[in-house]
Amino acid sequence: MREADAIRHRAPVKAAGLAQLAVAIAILSVFPVRLGNLGTIRIGENLIRPGGPGTPYWLVFSRYDVKNRIRLETVFDADVPKLIDNFNVLLRGANEPWLFPGMKCGHKGLATLSGQITKRIEKATGLFITVHQFRHAAAALILWAKPGNYEYVRRILGHRNIQTTINFYIGLETALATKEFGEIIRSQLRFDPETA
Repeated sequence: MREADAIRHRAPVKAAGLAQLAVAIAILSVFPVRLGNLGTIRIGENLIRPGGPGTPYWLVFSRYDVKNRIRLETVFDADVPKLIDNFNVLLRGANEPWLFPGMKCGHKGLATLSGQITKRIEKATGLFITVHQFRHAAAALILWAKPGNYEYVRRILGHRNIQTTINFYIGLETALATKEFGEIIRSQLRFDPETA
């Protein structure tokens, strides 16, 4: 967003594009929704401020808008609303309600948005991460911090069935489990690798 702010007067279209990516990445970082939901966020319908201006944004998807027919919603902390508000200033006067408007009408194409997010992250960090991989990263982070808490992962990712969550992410805990088991063994044996 700092880059977008720096060029907003001399290159407003480029600034709006950069701001758009900053907002998309911020949303995915704290609420890893599917690309189909991210790209079709409507201001006033999905992205709302029930308390009025200056209050937190809520991001809400009715069950009819979600692949698994599970209602998804979150309240953003102070950082994401600041980015969204800054981005709204750069929107180039879009007359449609899309958070990520296309160049002509409608929302930005999903493949375009996805590719731009991936390229921007790679340019900034050197990491290649797709929009969908934000979901996998969220599951990994949750299970690292809260081993076995598949219900938490299920809720964040919006899976209908917890077995789906377990089937996809059970392997993530193997490395953590073996690490912890090694610590248990070392503590019991008082293992000293230098004298072994």
